[in-house]
Amino acid sequence: MSPHVKSPIGVFDSGVGGITILKAVSQALPDESLIYLADQAHVPYGARSLEQIREFSDAIVKFLLEQGVKLVVVACNTASAAALRSLRETFSKTLFVGMEPAVKPAAETTHSGVVGVLATPATFQGALYASVIERFTQGVTVLQDTCPGLVTQIEAGHLNTPQTRSILVKAIQPMIKAGIDTIVLGCTHYPFVTPLIQEIAGPTVRVIDPSPAIARQVARLLDAHHLLIKLPQEKQAPQTRFLTSGDPEKLQAMLPGLWGQAVTVEQAAWQGGKIHI
Repeated sequence: MSPHVKSPIGVFDSGVGGITILKAVSQALPDESLIYLADQAHVPYGARSLEQIREFSDAIVKFLLEQGVKLVVVACNTASAAALRSLRETFSKTLFVGMEPAVKPAAETTHSGVVGVLATPATFQGALYASVIERFTQGVTVLQDTCPGLVTQIEAGHLNTPQTRSILVKAIQPMIKAGIDTIVLGCTHYPFVTPLIQEIAGPTVRVIDPSPAIARQVARLLDAHHLLIKLPQEKQAPQTRFLTSGDPEKLQAMLPGLWGQAVTVEQAAWQGGKIHI
């Protein structure tokens, strides 16, 4: 199925984190329809093997292409680190936008020469992150923390609880003592706790959320391939579909707080290594 201007944009993540990207894309491109798949049957991806994440990502992209999407946003830093290169090889005719920790802008704008990155173990282990560090951080000290348990807290809707705060304090306080002036959010889940991160880090520390930059890249890529809705005859009533491989009712209950409005969530079930609805 070849993509059309009116085809939707596909977005996926292991859970609710990619909704931060979905919101940015929706705000930047309000005429575009969207399909969001949360692979909550397998969340979190961060502690899984790269091979396993690649298998999940491959099957999800196949499913999204069956739904007729014109571009796929891999709205998960872990999946981007593990699978983006192989996805581009396997689906060579498909447009992809992936996540890359915003280390470059952090390194370019830091005054103290020390920046912090919060991400999952798989993101830190990936070649993509290593390449970014090698290319852009000469003369800059980069401190890292995997924030164990934070994705699970956010998936449960615990955005400002004592346990969530404890995880972040443990990660951020040593960075503050080491002199950071910038924190890079290297997981799409983490922007949901930006207010808490900012509170712990203090007003002099800049927190970089990659969502707006990803939305701009989606727009640029669609425009370059003449797939961006622009003309009056192309405009439509945009629709956003939410699917999960986990519990639809649970995600549905969380969406008013995360997405800003109530939405019906569809079930997407794994069967034999494939997704079915």
